[in-house]
Order: sequence, then structure tokens, then C-alpha cells
Amino acid sequence: MGSNAVQRKMSRATAAVLAAVFTCATTAAQMEITGSWAARNHEFLTGDGLPVDFTGIPLNEEGRIRALSYSESQLAMEERQCQGWPAFYMVEGPFGLKIWSETDPLKGNVISYTIGAWEDRTPITIWMDGRAHPSQYAQHTRAGFTTGVWEGNTLVTYTTHLNAGFLKKTGAASSDEATMRMRFYRHGDILTVLAIIEDPVYLAEPWILSRSFQASATPLSPGGPPCVTTFEGTTGQTAPHYLPEKNPFVDEMTTKYGVPRDAATGKPETLYPEYRKTIAAGAPVK
Repeated sequence: MGSNAVQRKMSRATAAVLAAVFTCATTAAQMEITGSWAARNHEFLTGDGLPVDFTGIPLNEEGRIRALSYSESQLAMEERQCQGWPAFYMVEGPFGLKIWSETDPLKGNVISYTIGAWEDRTPITIWMDGRAHPSQYAQHTRAGFTTGVWEGNTLVTYTTHLNAGFLKKTGAASSDEATMRMRFYRHGDILTVLAIIEDPVYLAEPWILSRSFQASATPLSPGGPPCVTTFEGTTGQTAPHYLPEKNPFVDEMTTKYGVPRDAATGKPETLYPEYRKTIAAGAPVK
């Protein structure tokens, strides 16, 4: 065998070894996120204790007007009882996560992760195979379309094609142009999900929230019970709502807890520490 043939064989062997080492290193950098994750609910993110509580949400003027027009009596309407919530409710709701993966049977790489559903939330599929997001004219769904990549040991996802819905149960709306980026961090048995929600229609700037879950030895269900509608006999012929400046609960948070109306109604400037300097000490809260 000539020296050139030997060199070619050695080069191929070296390339194979390097490829294997690179693959192992890449896989080792990824964290295991599949399994059952119980909600620890250390963060109060549902924000549904009062009819008007949009604290922490940077609503623009249109978003604030839309939110204050909402009446929770809409949920008594049969056509709205099972409308469900968009994908970002995964970070807000009180439930845990059931995550599983689909792998390529030949290559062994992960094709997708799926985050299980609940009664009012559909499953979320995170595509990991490099596929592109569909056209802006493609169908929008409650779950949206999500792709993901690993950045070191952090799973980074991007969600588009969401149905119009709500940022919170109390009526802060989201449009079908809303998008969400998430980052999944694992530290031991704790999984932290950071979500960044952007909506050019209703938000003045990105809304950022996070939620922590803990690995559970008790398996969680991959789906919740079915949603069943019923006539409650409490709504008329039109959707319950409030006209502009007519929401009777707009000052309830101020009256009960002393939270300024600007903060309760989600004005963006109230998210920052500098806002405290605008509130005079001892002055009556408005």
C-alpha cells in the first residue's frame, strides 16, 4: 500500500474521531429537560386577584383601553368558556410541565420537544431540526409555531403564529402579531423558564417574566381533562364589556393597597425604579 493511501486512511480516521468528539462535546453541553416538572409557584404571575391588575405589563395606550374594556363575565359565554390561553400561559399558569422528546431513530439527535397540554392550554412543540418558520400568512394557532436551538446548556426558543388572546386572565390582550422568546435554564433539579413577549399592537416594550419548576418523581399527565361548555344563564345577547372610562374596578387596587392607578393600569414607566421618585412622600395615591 502506498504512502498516499495510508495518509488518506489516516485522514479519514482522524476526521471520524474529531467528528465523534465534537458530537459528544455538543451533546454534553446540552442539559436534560425532559420529564415531569412540578410548579413551585414562588412567583405570583397569574395576576387574577383583582379585575384591574396590570402591574408589570408595559401596555401601550391601545392595550390599556382594550384591557379596561374587558369584563370577566365574558367567560360565562358558551363560545368563550373553552377558548383557552396562548402559549405564554405556560409560564403564568399554576400547573407543572410534562416535557418529552422525539429523536431521529438513526442519528439519535432530538427532532423536537413537546410541552404537554392542560385543560385550557394546548401542547407546544419545539422544533429542533432547523426548519424555518412558515409564511406570515400561514395558519395561526393557540400554541403557535416554535423553533429551538441550544446555546451552550441553555435551550433558546422562538414562537410565532399565535392566535390573538390574552396576556392575563383579567383582560390584557395579545394580538396575532405577538411573539415569544424563551430560555430554559436548568440548575440541579430546578428548571427556570425566562419568557420575553413582544406585541407591536398592545405592548409599548417587551414584557419579561420568569417561572421556576422543580423535577418531580411523580409523573405529570401529558394532557389535562377535557373542557366542557355549559349554559350558565348569566349573559345576554352581547359580549359583556365596559365602555371607555366606565370600568368600575379601575381604582380598586389603589383603594385597597395604595397602588397608584398608573401602575395598576400597566403604564410602562411604572416598571422602573425611577418611577418611585415621582411619587411624593406622604402624598395621597392617585
